Formats: sequence, structure tokens, C-alpha cells
Amino acid sequence: MDSDYQFDVETAVSADEGSSEANKTVFKTHVTRHYNIAENPNGGYLAAIVTAAMKQVSPHPDPVSVNTHFLRPGSADSDATVTVTLVRSGRSVTTMRATLSQDGKDRLEVLATFGELSGSGQSEPLFTIAAPELPPIDECLLRSGVEQGLNLPILSRVDIQLPAQFALAGQSDEAMVRGWIRFGDGREPDSHAMTLFADAFPPPVFTALGNIGWVPTIELTVHVRRQPQPGWMKGQFWTTDLTDGRFVEDGLLWDSSGALVAQSRQLAMLLTPPPG
Repeated sequence: MDSDYQFDVETAVSADEGSSEANKTVFKTHVTRHYNIAENPNGGYLAAIVTAAMKQVSPHPDPVSVNTHFLRPGSADSDATVTVTLVRSGRSVTTMRATLSQDGKDRLEVLATFGELSGSGQSEPLFTIAAPELPPIDECLLRSGVEQGLNLPILSRVDIQLPAQFALAGQSDEAMVRGWIRFGDGREPDSHAMTLFADAFPPPVFTALGNIGWVPTIELTVHVRRQPQPGWMKGQFWTTDLTDGRFVEDGLLWDSSGALVAQSRQLAMLLTPPPG
């Protein structure tokens, strides 16, 4: 896609023709630091780079299921390769697997299915989950790296506005966060952006446990259900299972019309800062 928007430029890939073979295409790309959580690129951003490569292989335009396993952290301000293998392409869906590598090391593995999504309002769901009520955006607080105890370059790319009870560390009895999200440069949301949006909010354990620092993801699955309408999106993320330093986080994203656009689940680690 020809675009001057930051997200499109910073997830762009180009085919490395000399390294490709039957059913396997290799792409070159560059990982920027503008989506970092502290020193590490956000996992949803890295997954979006991979789906950008997959989109060039698939005859179907939209990622509808993206399952990402994070093998090791990505490196910011560094080149990368994405190797996409076509598993099967049918009339309604295409399935692919891919590996993102940097400096000779595999950083993440992705298995994804692409299809063609309708927009919200084009088909009425038989079952759905209603969007939560949130205060107006101008009554919310910007997501804060100071509150989380980390530098958050990702906030130069996405606006995340949170009601006060979800914006301040350790102010809730439950591990949940709700808020608003959009791109900072005016780019409208689409199916490609949902892996980023599903991984851009503060971890819900932050609202219950306080200043917890970096919470790396082990595995992230995002199901995209429809094309979002333009405008701010709402997100809700929560954790009900934290054991032995690992937790499960569930998430939901709604568009400006109130339609449920994406659902996510991830397994993550809780890395508490050292004493003192």
C-alpha cells in the first residue's frame, strides 16, 4: 500500500527475490524503535510487520486469525527478514506461516489465516459483546510511562486515553484496563492494525499491582472479526489468572460504531523489578 502514514511506512516490506523459492517468499524490512516498550519493540508491532509480508503473498486481503509465538525480543533500529511460507490457499481463506529473523536469530513465529472481512454494519451479528461505557476522551488521561515505570516510545505512534481508575498504577482491585485508542498521525484503523492495537494498552495487572515494569509476551492470538469504522476505538483487557509469574490476558476492541472488531488472548510473563 502506498501511504505516508507512519504505521504503513514502518511495517513496509520488500521482496528479496534472490532468496525466495517455491511456496516460500523472503522479505526485507527495518524495525524502528518508535513502537518500543523500553528498549524492546512492541510484540504487536512486530506481528504487524509479519502480516504486512503475508498480505503480499495472500490473495485474500485481511488477517482474520494471527497466532504469534515470541522466541526472543526483537531489536529496534535494526534490519530484519521475514520468511513467509504458503501453507494453503482456498476460495475463502489462505493460511501461511512466517518467521521474523534479525542478526541470524529467529525472533518470532507466526501462523495466520487471511480472508476478506466485511465492514461493521454490513452484517448483523447473531451474538456479540457490547462496548463498555467510557468517559469522554477529554476527561481521560494519556497512558503514562512514568506510571508504568518505563520509557514508552510507542506513545509517539498511538494515542491511548484511559479513565483515571485505569491510568494510575495500583488503583484497582481487579486486573483490568479500559480506554480509547487511535493512531497519532490521523491514520484510520483497519484489519492490519489490530495486532498492534491488541498489544498497545498497559497490561491489566498494572492497575491492580502497581508499577510493574516490562511484561513480555510469550504468545499472542488476535482474531479480527470485521473492518473497523473510522475514528477512535475502545479497548478492554483483563487478567483473571496469574500464577508462577505467568498470566493470561484477554482483550476486546470495538470501533466508533460500537461494533466488536477484534478479540485477543495472550500468555505473558510478569517480570518484577529487582529490590532497591
